[in-house]
Order: sequence, then C-alpha cells, then structure tokens
Amino acid sequence: MQVNTEAKPYDSINVTPMLDLAYVLLVVFILMTTASVQGLSVSLPKPSNKPATEKHELAIVQVTPQGTLLYNGAPVSAAELEQQLQALKGRDAQATVAIRGDARAQYAAVITVIDLCNKLAVNMGLVTARIGT
Repeated sequence: MQVNTEAKPYDSINVTPMLDLAYVLLVVFILMTTASVQGLSVSLPKPSNKPATEKHELAIVQVTPQGTLLYNGAPVSAAELEQQLQALKGRDAQATVAIRGDARAQYAAVITVIDLCNKLAVNMGLVTARIGT
C-alpha cells in the first residue's frame, strides 16, 4: 500500500453546496414576499351619492390642560355639562358631541366626559389633530 506523503494544495473549491443553499434561500424569499403582498380581499361598501339632507345639532366639549370643561366655548362644571347634554338630547335625539381633549390634559377628565356621554346615550366623537400639525 502506497501512501501519498506529498500534501498537494486544492486547485478548486467545490461551490455546489453553497449554490444549493443560495437557491433555497432565494426560493424562500420569493415565496414569503408574494405571500405577504396578496393579503385578504375585502369588499368595501360603496358610498351613496346622495348628500345628507338631515341636519343634526353639534356641540363641542373641550377639556383644557388644567382640566376645565368648556361647552361650546363657555366654562361649565361636570354637573352643568350633564344638564347641557340632557337639554341637547331633548332638543335633538341624534345630536352629536365632539370631545376635544388637549394633549396635555389629564386623561381622567376626558374619560369623565366620555362616560357622561355614554350614560346619557349621546352620540360622540373624539376630535384629533393630524400628525405633523
């Protein structure tokens, strides 16, 4: 038995396993990107072209940074606000209250107004500002 004692350097590197791995990674990448793009198909409702003919009353309740409540610009207490909202509901059952809470206001003061609107079953919405304004 003859043993080759001379250490010969390799002339080439076998890149087949590295190419196999690259192809597998490419296929996985393609599959994952196409799967995330497809998403769900949702049928969105079409808006009616008729303008709204009903006009309902809108009241604005503001919460200042100090926690003061303003009803259409006039300062009120929580009890007075409840009376104002009951009167509003009596005048127009579909009236809406827009709640404008200052960003520096205590969260509890805004929640008090929301709870009051829920208690009286008054339609309400939170007024927000666009990002960057």
